[in-house]
Amino acid sequence: MTSPLEGIKVVDFSRVLAGPLCGKTLQDLGADVTKIEPPRGDVSRLAAPINPNGVTGYYAQQNAGKRNISIDLNKSDAKEIAYRLIDQADILVENFRPGTLASFGFDYDSLKARNPRLIYVSISGYGQGGPWRGRMAYAPTVQAEAGFTHHSFRHFGDNLKNPQTDALSHADVYAGLQATIAVLAALQQRERTGKGQHIDVSMAATLMAINEHAHMDLNGLDPGDDPAILGATDGSFFTGPNGEQFMSAISLVNAITFSWFVAAMRRPDLMSDARFRSSALRRTNIQELQDVVQRWIWTFPDMATLDAQFDEAKIAIGEVRTMEHLADSEWAEYWGATCRVPDRQGGEYRLPGPPWKFSEAELPAVGAPSEQGEQNESICKELGFSEAEITALTAGGSLVGNFTAQMIAMVSAQLAAKERQFSTEIDEEGAHESLD
Repeated sequence: MTSPLEGIKVVDFSRVLAGPLCGKTLQDLGADVTKIEPPRGDVSRLAAPINPNGVTGYYAQQNAGKRNISIDLNKSDAKEIAYRLIDQADILVENFRPGTLASFGFDYDSLKARNPRLIYVSISGYGQGGPWRGRMAYAPTVQAEAGFTHHSFRHFGDNLKNPQTDALSHADVYAGLQATIAVLAALQQRERTGKGQHIDVSMAATLMAINEHAHMDLNGLDPGDDPAILGATDGSFFTGPNGEQFMSAISLVNAITFSWFVAAMRRPDLMSDARFRSSALRRTNIQELQDVVQRWIWTFPDMATLDAQFDEAKIAIGEVRTMEHLADSEWAEYWGATCRVPDRQGGEYRLPGPPWKFSEAELPAVGAPSEQGEQNESICKELGFSEAEITALTAGGSLVGNFTAQMIAMVSAQLAAKERQFSTEIDEEGAHESLD
């Protein structure tokens, strides 16, 4: 069996997260992805903990298996390398600030003239046009602009001692996935028309589109004391029969879902309890209500029996696990939820595996992450450059080697020298004190 995107070629200009995730998803579906990296490298190569060769876990997660060529687009002969790659490509992915690639001559219109079948996807904070076109955008700032951060404030209120943003980069991840969806749709349209197109993906618009509470936010709807039927932030945390921490995504406050708990517990008396007769009262007395549920939970011998009782009442529960804990579960073994790739230093990284299974397709194995510029020579040969031309491109700085590793080594040496100097100064100071 073949993979769904076998034969599709992708040129990935992107860095860090949204664009690389799009490219990685296409690759996991079988596409051949070549990453074009600038001289200073993708900044994710410097993510902690730093690997001396620049192949960090962060970099590997979004780029494992991609071929890598590092070029300096400020040089005209480097541009020729990129043009040849793009001429053969089906898809181009980029997530620079709008106008950046155009300044090098790689705008969609110019590339369309060379390759009319090219699907060119641009991911940015606020889109390629409009009044916010030029704004710098990172996931936390876009999440603040798009209402995500406000939702956290509103839901957690006084429980937040200080304003807090989310620990995960939702804007980047969702935008990368939405870009992938759009690319797949464009590939299907190209089958009918023979033409490629430019896809403009906005991180801010993405967050609006995937916000399941948008209907309330945009229409000024206020549920009052009755929270949404489905709202994970209204779920309660409990301790299982054997000390497990778990939560329910079902609200104890909401009038409808409160009745589900009553049914699960076989406690119809709680409906008429003076403390719990309304949503407002349940919110006021939430700790007492949680205590009632907790005492009932402790009557069960184990989580499996408790889960069956909750399941009967259509209440989902989930144990609070680390990702490693889930990855070691029997479910993860069945699914093939993780894979291992080399860190290129003799060790390996354990990474998430594909989230899909196909009945009539075979997904490719996850490849190794490349060092910066690792496939410079082989890619150039495929593009028709001679050995002499490749040598000249390297000598002239158009082709760049593993600059990231060189930079890490230089900084590490400087830090080591400073540490030795500091130790020497401390020793000398101690010697002077002993003489005194």
